[in-house]
Amino acid sequence: MRKASRLFEIIQILRLARKPVTAATIAERLEVTVRSVYRDIAALQAMRVPIEGGRGIGYILRPGFDLPPLMFSIEEMEAIVLSLALLERTGDDELKQAAKRVGAKIAGAVPPPLRQTLDANALHAWGFAAPSASAVDLALVRRAIRDEEKLSLSYRDEAGRPTERIIRPVALIYYAETANIVAWCELRQAIRNFRSDRIEDCRPAGLWFKGEGDRLRQVWVDGWEINAAATVN
Repeated sequence: MRKASRLFEIIQILRLARKPVTAATIAERLEVTVRSVYRDIAALQAMRVPIEGGRGIGYILRPGFDLPPLMFSIEEMEAIVLSLALLERTGDDELKQAAKRVGAKIAGAVPPPLRQTLDANALHAWGFAAPSASAVDLALVRRAIRDEEKLSLSYRDEAGRPTERIIRPVALIYYAETANIVAWCELRQAIRNFRSDRIEDCRPAGLWFKGEGDRLRQVWVDGWEINAAATVN
């Protein structure tokens, strides 16, 4: 986590806390060392963020300090609520936890009238969630897409035949029953879809395709548009 993100997260943790929060608790939440938390709090205090407390006591954010309120229309807030609810259906545990954190941050930052939209619990996304894939960590796949890192797959095709693939992942599509990894397959030399429920092992290959992600995504989109046009015709 970058320092700027950590500083923001520390402010959020302290702003939502009802009692002093120790550096150890913050470190556990952010998955950093206690020493890093001490340095970050010192940096925030140097920026005149009114954090009080100390080592062994815990820290609080003095009342009156807040981030600028987030301004949304009612319709925009409803779109956010429904979008966060839809993430519950992805089967991606990391995204589901992130959605809960986003909801908490927004609830703490928006003005009271808009907060009622979050609290009303009137919008729902119904349906079965995609099962969590046991052999593939979808968070790892998302990181590989962002970092443009190749993945090594042990995969079974539609006929059940085992195969080893090196892929360049460019997109992740969530369905009700599974998730599809859209990737350039180095074996087939083409864009292919890999169902998460057919993946027996997925690991970083230690190889990269830096600067190719956007181009490969465009290859995928162009192919999808051609297929869609052929279906219409």
